[in-house]
Amino acid sequence: MLIFTPFCISTNSGTHMSRTILILNGPNLNLLGMRQPEIYGHETLADVEASCRALGKELDVGLEFHQSNREYEIIDWIHAARETAAGIIINPGAFTHTSVAILDALNTFEAPVIEVHISNVYKREEFRHHSFISKRADAVMAGFGVHGYVLALRHMARLLTAPR
Repeated sequence: MLIFTPFCISTNSGTHMSRTILILNGPNLNLLGMRQPEIYGHETLADVEASCRALGKELDVGLEFHQSNREYEIIDWIHAARETAAGIIINPGAFTHTSVAILDALNTFEAPVIEVHISNVYKREEFRHHSFISKRADAVMAGFGVHGYVLALRHMARLLTAPR
């Protein structure tokens, strides 16, 4: 049995408690289950969200789940999370390899960040081997398929309960 201590987030208006984890998904993940199933599998993003929500209930954490093909939306969600979330799990998709802007946004977030990739990016094209996001991530999951999300969620819960 895991016992959770709420994570405190300090803001200009004081300190509040949060046990909400933000799960962000980048470009093309809306096509999960249809796009290159030989690489990404047949489960959809809705399936991933349902698995995460079931585990979130078990772990007694709230989840906020978003997907966007637009870099600015992901950045806006990260900015908002500074005052509402205890941690971020992010699959930035192709933005992994291109977005200094998302890295900069994550650098303003003071709680744990876990990067998730469905495929093993190191078995793929050379350009996929570089991640801007990894420079900020506290952990990286790659090659576990969509199961990587629940592994990341379990690890996030552990990070949030560890003594600081």
